[in-house]
Amino acid sequence: MGKLTVGALRAVLAVVLVGTLFVQTLMVWTLVSGSDPEDGSLPLTSLRVITILGMVSVQVALVCVGRLVTMVRRGTVFSLAAFRYVDGVIGAIVAAALVWFAVTLVNAPGQRDDPGVTLIMGGIGVAILGVALIVLVLRMLLAQAVARDVEASQLQAELDGVI
Repeated sequence: MGKLTVGALRAVLAVVLVGTLFVQTLMVWTLVSGSDPEDGSLPLTSLRVITILGMVSVQVALVCVGRLVTMVRRGTVFSLAAFRYVDGVIGAIVAAALVWFAVTLVNAPGQRDDPGVTLIMGGIGVAILGVALIVLVLRMLLAQAVARDVEASQLQAELDGVI
């Protein structure tokens, strides 16, 4: 991975992380201080809490991807340590899907006249879970690559012993 690509990705990750932290801070302040510009109705409050939790899942994914990018840059991504971060990304995506399903459930009573919106929102949740499955497949590919790397190292050690 080139330095420009790594730098650009790190910049994007940092901007999104700082942005989500800023929005979370404002939302938590609004909830705690009681300075809600809206009427403070229960669905709005629950949607704010759900949004804060959703941003946590995004932040976990951002940190894990950042660590993986660092491992790629150092050439250590094909190691067992990378699985922790890939599992973190998978967990964050599943958590984001669950958060989206919670948003769908909170929003559903207001959509009684048009249940298609709820169905579409449910479909988006399933699509988010599909992304988690894609990353799981990529994790399996990483496992195969790590196994091949270990096997190559063992064969190299045997060859060095023979020579």
